[in-house]
Amino acid sequence: MLLKRMVHYKCRNNKYPFTDIQRLIISDDLVPWNVENKNYNPPEYTSKSLENKPYADKNITDPSFNPKWNELDGSINRKSHEGPYKIINNVPLNLRGRTGLSGRGYLGRWGPNHAADPIVTRWKVNNGEIIKNLITMLPILQFCAIQRKDNNEWAIPGGMVDPGENVSETLKREFMEEALSSLELPQDDSIKEKEKISQFFKQGVEIYKGYVDDPRNTDNAWIETVAFNFHDESGDAVGRLSLKAGDDAKNVKWMDIDKNLELYASHEEFIKKVVELRKCHW
Repeated sequence: MLLKRMVHYKCRNNKYPFTDIQRLIISDDLVPWNVENKNYNPPEYTSKSLENKPYADKNITDPSFNPKWNELDGSINRKSHEGPYKIINNVPLNLRGRTGLSGRGYLGRWGPNHAADPIVTRWKVNNGEIIKNLITMLPILQFCAIQRKDNNEWAIPGGMVDPGENVSETLKREFMEEALSSLELPQDDSIKEKEKISQFFKQGVEIYKGYVDDPRNTDNAWIETVAFNFHDESGDAVGRLSLKAGDDAKNVKWMDIDKNLELYASHEEFIKKVVELRKCHW
């Protein structure tokens, strides 16, 4: 199940997150690279916080930096989920077009930065009965939502795929780290629960694979994700566990799904696809 191609909005026409750097203002019609824009001269920004970080690429001008664009570069995946991206003057171009800012921003990799988003859902119940919305008469679905520390926005508990890591492991790891920070159980019960969780995360449905409209994106670095829905139909797998926010999250909770959701980046679009899949209230 794929979403329609989105013109990115959250990474345009505003200040770059946590800086005073204003992006160059761009109208929708001037976003595509194949549309001539002679006056396009965006500011450049790559955070100094990335220097010498083990997960980050070197500066694009560093003579020792010789990436294999559009390929698997050792353990680093530089392929895009959406096909080949262009390289101009040894710099990758955002495959969705102009963002009003060049450089890498806060992102670790030039080109695609791969993430994974586990959308963990359960039915909203009362005394064992699934609750339905009184207007649509459709069952109400809940998803595990985290509140990000950096901007207080609610989001799906996802994260970046480590080099060489299988995406399925990333999905489970991110959920465990951000939503089940401390699963404190007796030792025997803990082993059983962790095995149950491992089995649960082997039964996901792919919702989306591709570009994410993330406010951190730039002309030369962007986030792509694989989003999976892991649904606890009976509510006795992860649906009954107590949620506790990890280090990367401010809060965590089971959030009712409806059309009034306001979520980080493209996460609302992912939730809409889950609604279509589960035929629930929206």
